[in-house]
Order: sequence, then structure tokens, then C-alpha cells
Amino acid sequence: MSKSSKTQHTQTFESAVAELESIVTSMEAGQLSLEESLASYKRGAELLKFCQATLQEAQQQVKLLENGVLKTFGPTEQ
Repeated sequence: MSKSSKTQHTQTFESAVAELESIVTSMEAGQLSLEESLASYKRGAELLKFCQATLQEAQQQVKLLENGVLKTFGPTEQ
């Protein structure tokens, strides 16, 4: 069994979302054992935390850009 938490450090947001979607699909299918379901739930929680942190970081970067560089998006007023 591989240590998935170690690979999380190099994981992208998109790959984390794809893995999370895969976990949800397999859990919804109802074909997992109790142990597999618990492991999937734990991994899903880790992925969710990673995705939320990534989104929060991106949101903070956008706020910084809006406050510094990106003030107007439309035509400039004269």
C-alpha cells in the first residue's frame, strides 16, 4: 500500500479534484468494503482539505492583485 499523503505535496488542484471525484463515484457505487470505505473517506477528507487550502491561497492572491494592480477592468474614465 502506498503512502498517498506523501504524494499530496506535489499534487495539483486539478489532480486532487479528479481523485476526489473518483473516490465519490466508487463510494456511491456501494461496492467497497467497510475498510475500503473508511480509507476512501479519510483520503477524501485529506483531498478536500488540500483543495480548500489551495482555493483559499488563490483567493488571497486575487485580493492582493485587485488591491495593487487590477483596479479597473472597463474603459478608463476621462
